[in-house]
Amino acid sequence: MFRLNQKIALVTGAGSGIGEAVALTLAGAGASVWVVDRDSVTGQRTVDSIREAGGTAECAELDVADPDAATAFGTRLPPIDILVNNAGIGHVGNLLATTAADLDRLHAVNVRGPFNLCKALVPAMLVRRSGSVINLASIGGLVAVRDRLAYTATKHAVVGLTRALALDHSHTGVRFNAICPGRVETPFVRSRLAEYPDPEKGYREMASTQLNGRMARPDEIAAAALYLASDEAAMVTGSCLSIDGGWGAGK
Repeated sequence: MFRLNQKIALVTGAGSGIGEAVALTLAGAGASVWVVDRDSVTGQRTVDSIREAGGTAECAELDVADPDAATAFGTRLPPIDILVNNAGIGHVGNLLATTAADLDRLHAVNVRGPFNLCKALVPAMLVRRSGSVINLASIGGLVAVRDRLAYTATKHAVVGLTRALALDHSHTGVRFNAICPGRVETPFVRSRLAEYPDPEKGYREMASTQLNGRMARPDEIAAAALYLASDEAAMVTGSCLSIDGGWGAGK
């Protein structure tokens, strides 16, 4: 089992879904976790769950799209060993159904968010010559997803950001990797399915893009984050790990 004893991790968007699962998993492996979310109520719930399980966590409210807030936040933190840039948003629409404001909104969170946190926290990692940065991209960062123009564009940018960081800092001891999930059965997805006339049929339709016929669970994504955060992944940098049930296999 991968252990993160004596390490400090920070996970954005950790109030629910994949971010919550990542925070719980890293804490379960021994890390002290900063749970960061725009919603301090959901963030605190994650912290409470970690503490109830015997782990160590603190909650912080932050809009990752705000560069000044990210910089100020970074100055108040202890040295961070693991940064998981999970916070992200989506938009349904092709070119005709996507405005410039839609694209700017997604770019601010999905691309500038990871950039802002890296600017705030990675310089200290470089000084210490140690650290792991994990960016949550998407299968939409590797292949195009129909009717997700803005989302696809920004997640491709996350993949590019990750690879550029890994290349630029390849001899520093700091590693940069991305996780590219397919569809994941998060609370948000389950709430959407509940609105379908036939939720079971809706699930099958949403899962049909994945060759194994089901959506991933958040804990399955979190398991990959744990590996990438661990010392056992010391040779892994610049990688984009697909957890997509085979979605991208034939692309």
